Amino acid sequence: MVDSQKSIIFARMKKLCHYISDYMGVLVLAAALLALAVPSVMQQIPTKAINYLLGIVMFGMGLTLNLKDFKIVFSRPKDVIVGCLAQFTIMPLLAWGLARLFALDEALALGVVLVGCCPGGTASNVITYLAKGDLALSVGMTGVSTLLAPLLTPLLTWTLAGKSVDVDVAGMLLSILWVVILPIVAGLIIKGLWPKFTEKATAYLPAVSTLAITFIVAIVIGANANKLMAGGLIIVIVIMLHNICGLSLGYLIGRLLGLSDPKKRAISIEVGMQNSGLASSLATIHFAAYPMATIPGAIFSVWHNISGAMVARLYNILDSSRVAR
Repeated sequence: MVDSQKSIIFARMKKLCHYISDYMGVLVLAAALLALAVPSVMQQIPTKAINYLLGIVMFGMGLTLNLKDFKIVFSRPKDVIVGCLAQFTIMPLLAWGLARLFALDEALALGVVLVGCCPGGTASNVITYLAKGDLALSVGMTGVSTLLAPLLTPLLTWTLAGKSVDVDVAGMLLSILWVVILPIVAGLIIKGLWPKFTEKATAYLPAVSTLAITFIVAIVIGANANKLMAGGLIIVIVIMLHNICGLSLGYLIGRLLGLSDPKKRAISIEVGMQNSGLASSLATIHFAAYPMATIPGAIFSVWHNISGAMVARLYNILDSSRVAR
């Protein structure tokens, strides 16, 4: 009787976690709106909590990764290299170009560039799966771009924003190692030591990551609610354009190279969806003199989950129409 009750409880918990991860975009948007409406509540939480929350997300990523996931790097290096080159050229240059085109002030421009220079986001793997893209390529790109981030993210940020803002390259490198790489490695180690426990926990990890990202967005927006309300429309437009152009150009590169539809979808989503939580974390740690620099990462976290769900739905509609023909 006790075992059956436990089974029912676990089944309900898994179902709840499934709903949380499925409606990530809705939850993040709701948290952002709530933080705007009642910022004083979120302002009680110190911004340093962002680093711990991001660490939780990265730890969860480490628990779900497998060393076999990186076999694609050796078995299909061309695909991964193409994807990572697109990731670290398209998004940083788009960020820099849009910041100049819309004449953003130093803080917002810095925040947009930080988002552009970050690696692919963990949600991209889920969106690629929903879009029937090449999931192995998506996981491989996320993993490789994340491993490259300690070097490339600070260097690209310094190259594109260093003339107007003092960029601590060495400090950013260490921050990414502590906040991103160390939790991933810890997750991989725990998975290796306790595989059965990890296998059971995996079902709940997407929901935990969703809630952590939701809190990151709420903390950042709550801390800067007044400034965002005063002049937030322009940065929302810039972030939407950044994401949409990244998705489009990623797909275009795959098409120009004659890649299959699943590969084109994976590269498109990987390029367009950034680890925007990392951008907000780096802005909090290294650019405290520019508090608005955290805002683009928070807005990107809201928008790219919404656009990602829309893109996945669009691909599914296109597949259905092809089958109907």
